[in-house]
Amino acid sequence: MKEIERILKLDHAGEYGAINIYSAQLLIARLFYKDIVSKLEVMLSHEEEHYKTFNNLLITRSMHPFSVINLWAVGGFAMGLATAIIGHNAIWVCTDAVETTVLYHLEWQLNFLKEHDLEVHAAVSSIIADKELHQEFGQSNGSHSLIYKPVFFIIKKSTEFAIWISRRL
Repeated sequence: MKEIERILKLDHAGEYGAINIYSAQLLIARLFYKDIVSKLEVMLSHEEEHYKTFNNLLITRSMHPFSVINLWAVGGFAMGLATAIIGHNAIWVCTDAVETTVLYHLEWQLNFLKEHDLEVHAAVSSIIADKELHQEFGQSNGSHSLIYKPVFFIIKKSTEFAIWISRRL
């Protein structure tokens, strides 16, 4: 089914983008925010595991990743770099914005997959707890001041756009 293939490719690309967000943030954090390096490394390891989950499903189903997956890498790295340069709190605002958007999207996927593909449903379900943990950490450690509202909005809309465009590929 075409929709299942889109879901797998989208989630695979999304995890690849997340790996690049955290990689860029770690690059800056190792220089300026040493106190959060270990937390970012844990979050990166979660995203790498999620990526492997979807990559393995693509392989076993003889599917190829999106042809534009490198755009997710570049976009993710740019987002991670920009937020890390803005400041320590912007990293957590980024985490909150991305995970809030992704969790909303995954809810739709789970409802669809429950009826159409239990294997992919299980894969998506397996990443939810990490996503929620990341979101909660971002919310509790990011600044809720007005200065970060535009950062949250831009990241949320960028993530929504990436999901929207990928659903059309």
